[in-house]
Amino acid sequence: MKRHRILVVDDETDILDSLRLTFEDDYEVLTAVGGARGLEVLEKSEVAVMIVDQRMPGMSGTEFLVKAVPLAPKAIRIMLTGYTDMDALIAAVNSGQIYRYIAKPWEPEALKVDIRRAVESYEMVIELEGRYAEILRLNRELEEARQKLEQENVQLRHVAQQRYRFEGLIGLSPAMNRVYNLIEKVLRSDVSVMLTGETGTGKELLARCIHFNGARQEGAFVAQNCGALPPELLESELFGHRKGSFTGALEDRPGLFEAAHGGTVFLDEIGETSPQMQVRLLRVLQEGEVRRVGEMVDRKVDVRVIAATNRDLRAEVKAGRFREDLFFRLHVFPIEVPPLRDRLEDVPPLAIYFLKKYAPDQRVRFTPEAMDLLCRYAWPGNVRELENEVQRALLLAGEVERIGPEALSEAVRGRAARDEVRGGTLNTAVEQVEREMIIEALRRCKGNRTHAARALGVSRWGLVQKIEKYRIED
Repeated sequence: MKRHRILVVDDETDILDSLRLTFEDDYEVLTAVGGARGLEVLEKSEVAVMIVDQRMPGMSGTEFLVKAVPLAPKAIRIMLTGYTDMDALIAAVNSGQIYRYIAKPWEPEALKVDIRRAVESYEMVIELEGRYAEILRLNRELEEARQKLEQENVQLRHVAQQRYRFEGLIGLSPAMNRVYNLIEKVLRSDVSVMLTGETGTGKELLARCIHFNGARQEGAFVAQNCGALPPELLESELFGHRKGSFTGALEDRPGLFEAAHGGTVFLDEIGETSPQMQVRLLRVLQEGEVRRVGEMVDRKVDVRVIAATNRDLRAEVKAGRFREDLFFRLHVFPIEVPPLRDRLEDVPPLAIYFLKKYAPDQRVRFTPEAMDLLCRYAWPGNVRELENEVQRALLLAGEVERIGPEALSEAVRGRAARDEVRGGTLNTAVEQVEREMIIEALRRCKGNRTHAARALGVSRWGLVQKIEKYRIED
């Protein structure tokens, strides 16, 4: 333990010797004959406690303590007095110059207790000062971090304005960035757009973004799933009908193309249309005219057509199931929507978005283990499946702030367990799988370690360690 220093100031050498003998086993004792010598000692040495006689020639104890404050502001001050000089003592106490006073003669054991308590008070002052200094340091660092974060937020907001300005679109993966760039190029035109991609990737959402951020945003946006209705009903839905033209046609009714005049028609699952419907759609695109079922009059319509399919329409054309001329009319500006498995780094922001969407009043989040499983699953149902998974997890987890793996479906939870196990020990198999996942994540993220770490659900530092461990060249 550190031996604290005690300074004894008195004009009587016998008292100085007595106090040195009393405390030298526990403390380093410094002595000074008179106040002037005591101040010289303070200029050279740091002390924890001062024991000062009140009545000294040339400089009283009170005067000494006043002059000692700038030299040793944290030292604990004790005054010795053999006289009933109450006015001086009261003045010293009121000015905060002394910790306590001790009358002569004193009891050595009682004085030891007083000094021990004084040293403890000094240690507490030093500790509090250290903590205060630490708090100031932390506050400075927090302020610097806040300013840095604010600057980063300004930059991120600028990026977000560029990439998230389309309401509902979430993701900053390279695959989605390519989609955003294509959307930006087609917004202000009227050309037909073909959205291709698997079911559940958000093709209708993209179509809405194109419409509501484009030149026709003041017009109507109408959507129709072409595979949801039989050909006869689909024809009536899109082109309208005349009263009495078929059973159930009780009144004249305009179709969706007329309703969308000046706006956009979104034809989802366009590959499901019949040959007859394809002929009628081609006329709309070529002539800008529609004819209601049961009528002989053509009506002009001004619409933009955005179509979507999860089929390979080129293969359908080669097979004779889809008209080539219609294909080229629709395929003016194709946009391929990537499946979620090709942009797993977008899973965390999507999952967080769905949590807020379905639990807006709860401060709920996934545990790192649960998020890791979400980021490792292939999502054959794409974003729609992820949305359903989040809804299900919220219901199973109940009123909790952290959703763990136990709330996830067996399909998501069991992915790691179903991974193919190679030969060798279990550790070897795990390392093989881990290495392959890292390589695949780096490939998808174009070598960007930050994005790859986010996709894998690990810290960037942890990923760097793994890369070095497995000697992966990225």
